[in-house]
Amino acid sequence: MRAVLQRVSSASVTVEGTITGAIGPGLMILLGVEKGDGEEDASFLAKKTAGLRIFEDGEGRMNLAVGEAGGAVLVVSQFTLLADCRKGRRPGFSQAAPPQEADALYRRFVELLRQEGLEVATGVFQATMDVQLINNGPVTMLLDSRKDF
Repeated sequence: MRAVLQRVSSASVTVEGTITGAIGPGLMILLGVEKGDGEEDASFLAKKTAGLRIFEDGEGRMNLAVGEAGGAVLVVSQFTLLADCRKGRRPGFSQAAPPQEADALYRRFVELLRQEGLEVATGVFQATMDVQLINNGPVTMLLDSRKDF
């Protein structure tokens, strides 16, 4: 599983003209599910995301996790995070999990974040979405459950 975490002042996702998820301050998460991912990958990323200290404390240091900072989370599925662009000019997506498996793990990741006590909004799996965000910092982190980076 791969995730791009962006600290935001606000973020929203719109599908066919309707806002399906929106947050104020917190984290915008793009989540890609890879073939072979399972419960342990979702659990690892959810715990890491919930505990990652990338919000500023009263002294301006990155010392608070999203929940401690009073932030929410917006999770959007994004299979293109698994793109292989090493050869040619067209990305390959053969490492992305099949839609049914990816949707189940995407939903599980969201559920695990909620179990961590976080307010979570979402996009719509497999929909064409318009995502808007105001990146705060900017602070952007890459996470991979297989620890590739």
